Amino acid sequence: CSSLAIGTTTGYRLFSLSSVEQLDQVHESNEIPDVYIVERLFSSSLVVVVSHAKPQQMNVYHFKKGTEICNYSYSSNILSIRLNRQRLVVCLEESIYIHNIKDMKLLKTILDTPPNTTGLCALSINHANSYLAYPGSATSGEIALYDGNTLKAACTIPAHDGPLAALAFNSTGSKLASASEKGTVIRVFSIPGGQKLYEFRRGMKRYVNISSLVFSMDSQFLCASSNTETVHVFKLEHLTDSRPEEPPTWSGYMGKMFQAATNYLPAQVSGMMNQDRAFATVRLNVSGQRNICALSTIQKLPRLLVTMSDGHLYIYNLDPQDGGECVLIKKH
Repeated sequence: CSSLAIGTTTGYRLFSLSSVEQLDQVHESNEIPDVYIVERLFSSSLVVVVSHAKPQQMNVYHFKKGTEICNYSYSSNILSIRLNRQRLVVCLEESIYIHNIKDMKLLKTILDTPPNTTGLCALSINHANSYLAYPGSATSGEIALYDGNTLKAACTIPAHDGPLAALAFNSTGSKLASASEKGTVIRVFSIPGGQKLYEFRRGMKRYVNISSLVFSMDSQFLCASSNTETVHVFKLEHLTDSRPEEPPTWSGYMGKMFQAATNYLPAQVSGMMNQDRAFATVRLNVSGQRNICALSTIQKLPRLLVTMSDGHLYIYNLDPQDGGECVLIKKH
């Protein structure tokens, strides 16, 4: 969550999100028009691009050198691409291709996946456990979990009744969040076991399309945005598995005391948590637009970022102790 990649009608642009006040453009390319997928490998120079002109072809570039590393063509349109330092995953409507990122060799093809018209899939950014999640059914909310390192199916998680709409791993790949097309309930599961850890409700009244799910880097918060004007941030409380591999806490202030307390709670209390109210919210001034959210630390403070399909980026302050309504501090 430290840079922003945008596909445009003329090419693509990469920005650094290191400051609130200004967006620093890292790179602009006008070589390929109508880019609809642009994925950068963290803050490296490797970028993967797909354009409407050739929707079945993936182009991999080293943008600083201005060279094309390789390109691959597939049997149908590319719907999404995910990558970490170990794997590059290409998702088509009824198949998934897993490449080794070091030499771009194709390692595995998962054929005959259930029809996945939106290209929904998630890959853990932690390459030590390159878990891949994708819909295991077109009619129910089943998640297929696949181990991208060993190239074997890990498990199936019966997550929701209806078809899936959103999937996201936390930074260490130890948790997976999911939402169905109904959009009223968000669930978090342990990985690779698939046990349900949390259940969050966002509004009972109407069906919503959740377009973006994201954890904070320390896995203490989970943000969900949809086609409505409200963005919800939930707090993952009662973390009994305070393992040292999680990055230092994002909310730092009270984390340690809180975790000490949870160690003494009876098991059933610190088990699966139900929350009906969001810890923090954002009210957008528009609804019905597709957007992507991120929880990031910019200039040492916790921020919530929302980028809209109309070309705006909104930066909000998030109070990690008291939550509540997030304050808009900058619009780009």
